[in-house]
Amino acid sequence: MQDSREMAMGLARTLVEHKGGEVAVLDLKPCQAWTDFFVLATASSVTHLKGLARAADEWAHEAKVSIRNPLRIADDEGWVLLDLGDVVVHLMTAESRTFYELEKLWFQAEVTKVELPPPARAASPKAGNGA
Repeated sequence: MQDSREMAMGLARTLVEHKGGEVAVLDLKPCQAWTDFFVLATASSVTHLKGLARAADEWAHEAKVSIRNPLRIADDEGWVLLDLGDVVVHLMTAESRTFYELEKLWFQAEVTKVELPPPARAASPKAGNGA
């Protein structure tokens, strides 16, 4: 299996592709020893939260990574936690993310924001050809 950083970034990209908001990867290796990375994403609704969880589950299945103890802190409560061992995924509604402030709790962690790459720009016709 890929290393934990690749796993975290792969999950983060998947969440961004599924419209997860404010997707971030927190490198926890310097802070503690029980996991390497947190991946955080904000969902726009409880339905979106469930969709993000499903996308993460599918990514893990395709990558042949087992989710240990899938803890779903009541979907209607606005937080889903998926434990993949070296990577723990936190999917939260905006309200839950603001309330729990995991980035502030783990302030020592290096944070990498993950976003979709900008769309490729179409080549523009050359100006000044007199046509």
